[in-house]
Amino acid sequence: MEGSGVHVSVPVRLPSPHTQPGVGHLGRWGTGPLDLLEEGASLGPVFGLRLWRKAIVGYSPEWNAFVLGNLQVFRSRGSMSGLSPYLGAGVIALDEPGHRPRRRTLNPAFTHAAVRDLGPRITEIVESSLPSGTFNAVSWASAVVRTILGEVFFAGLVPGGILRSFLRPLDGRMPAPLLRRPVLFGRTNHALRRAIDLAPERALGSIFAGLDDGVAEARVALAAGYDTTAHSLAWLLFHLADPAGRPESAIAHVADEVLRLYPAGWIGSRRAAYDTSFQGIDIPGGTLVLYSPYLTHRSPQLWPDPLRFLPQRFEQAAPAFGYIPFAAGERTCLGRALARLILACAGNAFANAGLSRVSGDPRPRAGLTLVPAEPLLLHRRG
Repeated sequence: MEGSGVHVSVPVRLPSPHTQPGVGHLGRWGTGPLDLLEEGASLGPVFGLRLWRKAIVGYSPEWNAFVLGNLQVFRSRGSMSGLSPYLGAGVIALDEPGHRPRRRTLNPAFTHAAVRDLGPRITEIVESSLPSGTFNAVSWASAVVRTILGEVFFAGLVPGGILRSFLRPLDGRMPAPLLRRPVLFGRTNHALRRAIDLAPERALGSIFAGLDDGVAEARVALAAGYDTTAHSLAWLLFHLADPAGRPESAIAHVADEVLRLYPAGWIGSRRAAYDTSFQGIDIPGGTLVLYSPYLTHRSPQLWPDPLRFLPQRFEQAAPAFGYIPFAAGERTCLGRALARLILACAGNAFANAGLSRVSGDPRPRAGLTLVPAEPLLLHRRG
């Protein structure tokens, strides 16, 4: 109080996008979440949402480091990942004290050095699947990524029909990826159990053999690696089909720019385990805490001319916690090296393949992951 010598902190009131009567922001989240996030971002670097529970969203590097750097405060249980049966198990769902030991078990099989030897087989699959004439980039990428995952994880031991049936709901619009499918999951679990038991040591899936919940871990790994990589690959091909998207810089920089402009994991979530604060903003325990690679990657404070596709920007180092297509910290995506390898192998296979655009709008639509809003039709001479 003034003149009393006593300092009284005043709670920061968070800005918030406009709401709909009776439902807060939930209706807009269901119909246009990217527009909702962009409106919130225009109000400030941290803003509030009224979803099915109170949520706080931030997108600055400081916010990203705050949320992603503290596993004790910010937990997976109670976050958005648990809404989908495809992501609600395995290491994704584990909190401390179980998360770190599980990552120590899994990490060695998924490092850049460990997956590098998979490159020739991935290239072989891509080159044997190269389309001729006009094709839908999303459909082609989904099919080839599904084949690659079945091969590198399980040496082809999971029947293709099982893989297609299991992963097909991830290709659908919401709420398809959120629906429980006990019969489908039971059939998939049976196939995965057999494949894990028989997988040769060179297959990534062999790492799951010694885990009590190895089948669930394998199931989540397949799901998490499927549509994220397929959609990124479709955007990569779309930009390689434009002469302006084929710079002198490496395919890796083109892939980096795809992951910046269209991060598959457009939103990430945690639940605050107890009361905390960020730059004077109180965050009560139980609050849904969101970070958004989509907003971070399109921030003009971090990325000059952020809506332009400019692979050459990655000739310089990306800002710390300002480039998070695979999250960051101890919960960095386990499959990031494999995803980058798939993009590199496919990108190189198409780099001189006479690729051109036919039609399509690359603007993203948000579902469980980002997906092109329209079919991306390309043409390959062959």
